[in-house]
Amino acid sequence: MNFSIVASFAALQLPGNQISSMIFMYGAIFAIFYFVLIRPQQKQRKAHDVLVKSLKKGDEVVTAGGLVGEVLHINARGVDGAVSMDDRITIKSGESRLVVERGRISRVGTVGAAAPAA
Repeated sequence: MNFSIVASFAALQLPGNQISSMIFMYGAIFAIFYFVLIRPQQKQRKAHDVLVKSLKKGDEVVTAGGLVGEVLHINARGVDGAVSMDDRITIKSGESRLVVERGRISRVGTVGAAAPAA
């Protein structure tokens, strides 16, 4: 391992390879950040968007604040019929009715679904 570190430092000292090795190093760092941070976050956001867009009346939802309720009404407001992420959803939690933004829904299930065995 020490030999490879010394060899890489020696390669950086060569005048012809200095620019190309620096470009390679920055490219490798960007690739690592992309595959470790950016790409998984994009996949997670797309999955959440699909989950939220597939909401329907009667679904049981959990909000980002931890409220659990059943969807009563979906108010889809948008320009020219386009669905926006600022839609409002009315949920019933206990005896209360709450209006939450569609984007604040963190989990979706169906009412009366069997809970997984512990």
